[in-house]
Amino acid sequence: MQKIQLYIEGQRLDTFTDESVSITQSIKNVKDIDKVFTDFTKTFSLPASKTNNKIFKHYYNFDIQNGFDARIRKPGNIELNNTPFTEGLIKLEGVDLRDNKPHTYKITFFGNTVTLKDVLGDDKLSGLNSLTSLNQTYDATSIKDSLQDDPTTNNIIVPLITHTQRLTFDSHSSANDPGNIAYDNGHVHGVSYTDLKYAIRLHSIIEAIETKYPTLSFSDDFFVNTNAPYYNLFMWLHRKKGDVENLSGLNESLVNTFTNDSDVLTSSVMSNNALSLYSYTPPTSVLEYTELNLKSTTSNTNPYRISIRKNGVEVANSGEITSGLEFTTSVPAAEIEQDAQYTVYIESDFNITFSNITFQVYKYDNTNIPAPPIIYSKGYAITNFVYTSSFEFDITQQIPDIKIIDFLSGLFKMFNLTAFVERNETEITVKTLDSFYSLGGSYDITKYIDVSKSQVNVALPYRKINFSHEDTKTFLAAKHTQLFGETWGEAGYDSGQKLDGSIYNVKTPFSQLKYERLIDENPSGVGTTNVQWGWFVDDNQESYIGKPLLFYPIRITSGNEIAFLNSPTDQDPITTYNIPSNSVALSSATSSYNMNFNAEQNEWGSLEVPADVGFTNSLFEAYYKNYITSVFQESNRITKVTAYLPLRILRNYTLADRFVINGKSYKINSIKTNLKNGKSDLELLNDL
Repeated sequence: MQKIQLYIEGQRLDTFTDESVSITQSIKNVKDIDKVFTDFTKTFSLPASKTNNKIFKHYYNFDIQNGFDARIRKPGNIELNNTPFTEGLIKLEGVDLRDNKPHTYKITFFGNTVTLKDVLGDDKLSGLNSLTSLNQTYDATSIKDSLQDDPTTNNIIVPLITHTQRLTFDSHSSANDPGNIAYDNGHVHGVSYTDLKYAIRLHSIIEAIETKYPTLSFSDDFFVNTNAPYYNLFMWLHRKKGDVENLSGLNESLVNTFTNDSDVLTSSVMSNNALSLYSYTPPTSVLEYTELNLKSTTSNTNPYRISIRKNGVEVANSGEITSGLEFTTSVPAAEIEQDAQYTVYIESDFNITFSNITFQVYKYDNTNIPAPPIIYSKGYAITNFVYTSSFEFDITQQIPDIKIIDFLSGLFKMFNLTAFVERNETEITVKTLDSFYSLGGSYDITKYIDVSKSQVNVALPYRKINFSHEDTKTFLAAKHTQLFGETWGEAGYDSGQKLDGSIYNVKTPFSQLKYERLIDENPSGVGTTNVQWGWFVDDNQESYIGKPLLFYPIRITSGNEIAFLNSPTDQDPITTYNIPSNSVALSSATSSYNMNFNAEQNEWGSLEVPADVGFTNSLFEAYYKNYITSVFQESNRITKVTAYLPLRILRNYTLADRFVINGKSYKINSIKTNLKNGKSDLELLNDL
């Protein structure tokens, strides 16, 4: 019998001597193939002892001010026989009372990986304020430069993807179609800079997530620059259909020269030009409150506006200011909350120099009346700030509208990733499922098995599994479905037999474009060109918002000369440009990896250039095949047994390990363990 010690925020809780604590673990379950699992317990009970009443601050008494906040999970850990076992989070579910007196606290323990959802909540990519350090100017010169920048050394580039205009290539001297990108000195036509948008490396987004949430740190097993199928991926910065627009419709810029600083008395911190409150509690009365004010001072009388945004969403706007004096813009009290990020933007079509810009935090406490009120204040000031009126491409405004947790979940589904926290560690380890299982050890548990009862059941609850990206409604992808009767990039797997069961769908939240390699419409022209492009319109050839688009940019140098429109009357010829691709490389001899689930014919092939059929490392083949094919094998079973595992195994096994029973090796599908007596209910898969 084990002794269980339970701690919350470093304080040991009293437990019932006969209370069992059961932890269920699963890293990949055949019943939910696209889910990421973690430790959790069923709700269990604690006595309403003096110690527990003190720790939970008599939660049953709601008249107590600033008591225990059961809405928030608290850090906790479990020890077995005074030896660390696991760390995670504890949530207070409620209190049972008898005769109006507290009797039992109900709590649930969650493993560390589940903190992804707790920490991220409903936050969106637009709230990753550190991405503003990569903001760009949106004009013809900047777009043209980024269209030619090397994506191997730049985290922001422009791909040849248009949001509205259809592109063609026709070298006839008489061809003057607006979307004809064949350069012709006699006619002005081509791809307009206003039809293009920036794109950001996915790895920059992962880094921004770690910056905003210091408690989240991902391992570099998968998220690393040597992993080309991941690291070479970019996201197209397309938040609204059609032309790029700023939030205000005016030229605007982030106030971006605040010095990183913090203040304990006001519980405020300025980091990456964003102000946040790291310890804020909503006031209990008007006598106790916090204010956030922005003071701007300039002698210039040209009109401007101050915009304050919370997690990328405007919560205060000064309206037009022309006084040339100090002006204060305040954040409404209802919009002040803990850990939100507040940023300041100046909106104006004029260049303006500000003698001072100060983001001021006030914390008032007048509750000790008649004693004098306590006022804490902290100002984060900038002197001589120069605002230059230009169209700033603000990444937090232009990045697709998607929750961070959904973005991460999409990556996990694409690459069949697992996320887990090693016992007594804080870093979240991210690996592909194959690499996770490859590191597993082995424990022979034969002598610990309860042989009085066991089950051998069918392992597979599905007859077929489909793998796809959610959005394949852009013009060429939709046309592919209409012509061939199958969804572009989608893969389906079954055994080839008529099995029983339902269909399981693994679907990412991303768009999947089909690209087009242009051919010169002039029969005596250059033939197949070096130009591959993407057209982000619907099947009616109209601008389309769609889902977030991921792609691989490939830089073409010394390519066919194309026309870049600086304006409707001015063009430049360019021979270096970034084309979009679903594959890491244009030749499978260089890399066979691609982001289709199915091994599609690569778009770089054409009538004149034989299709390269070597792109065999589709998402399914590279990341799912080993696991899925083993699950579908006729000989596979789920074996259910009960074992009484010793402490040396309970403390040290991982879900990558195999359990050996009577000489046969099994993977762990799930394991439910009673930590008090070591009884484990095991669901095991044949290690095929």
